[in-house]
Amino acid sequence: MNYRHGYHAGNFADVVKHVALVAILLHFRKKDTPFAVIDSHAGRGLYDLSGEMAAKTGEAESGIGKLRDLAPPLPEALDTYLRLAGESGADRYPGSPLIAAKLLRPQDRLVAVEKHPEEAALLAQVLHPFRKASTENADGYARLLKLLPPPERRGLVLIDPPFEATDEFETLARAVQGAYRRFATGTYLIWYPIKSQSAADGFCGEVLAGGMAKALRVETSVAPDTGKMTRSGLLVLNPPYGFDSTMKDVMTLLAPRLGQGGPAQTKVEWLAGEGV
Repeated sequence: MNYRHGYHAGNFADVVKHVALVAILLHFRKKDTPFAVIDSHAGRGLYDLSGEMAAKTGEAESGIGKLRDLAPPLPEALDTYLRLAGESGADRYPGSPLIAAKLLRPQDRLVAVEKHPEEAALLAQVLHPFRKASTENADGYARLLKLLPPPERRGLVLIDPPFEATDEFETLARAVQGAYRRFATGTYLIWYPIKSQSAADGFCGEVLAGGMAKALRVETSVAPDTGKMTRSGLLVLNPPYGFDSTMKDVMTLLAPRLGQGGPAQTKVEWLAGEGV
């Protein structure tokens, strides 16, 4: 699978991933102590929904496009996400690093890593206004171990690879295990596509074999398998207190809107820890 993000920006998977990102960072902000955000596969940071790539798939229209008329009251994470997404304008969609940068306080920090030089250059422009956000043009997997543990000893590691390689699940599982050994108290938000449920389950099992004490899985299916990207998941290690309830509330609201031909099928379940 080749998950070039320009084709998929603002789709259902982005919506779920970015609401989860916001929910985690809002929880971190409740304490005055600083936190770090490390985004290992950051992309360009801002996407043109009127451009050729987005127009070719039209996925944003069945993602963020379905949510613009949601009215309050809404869960805080969803309300904040929609506000941040709206700040970019109707024809643009913010990537994870821009959303994270907007939620930083003066004491917090973001390191956004992007491998492709052209994308990294665009990302640097997007993040330039944010003093505590930095961009690195490097391999995200290779940089993870060098960046962990962060000096703040508190933070989120976001791993959202493009799945361009056939062995991406194996590479990703090894990277997560290595990162966790260096920063076992951190929160990890890991995105993955679901083309095969057995492959997704195998990936989650491989990660958990590293001894993770708390792991939550959030999976979304918006339509039967048609060969296109209709299913995706999040594996969250050390989720903040109440994150599971937040995501269940959010997914209850999102499922009727994101589903194609019927409500989306959603699952929020503990694989290790509190709910097991």
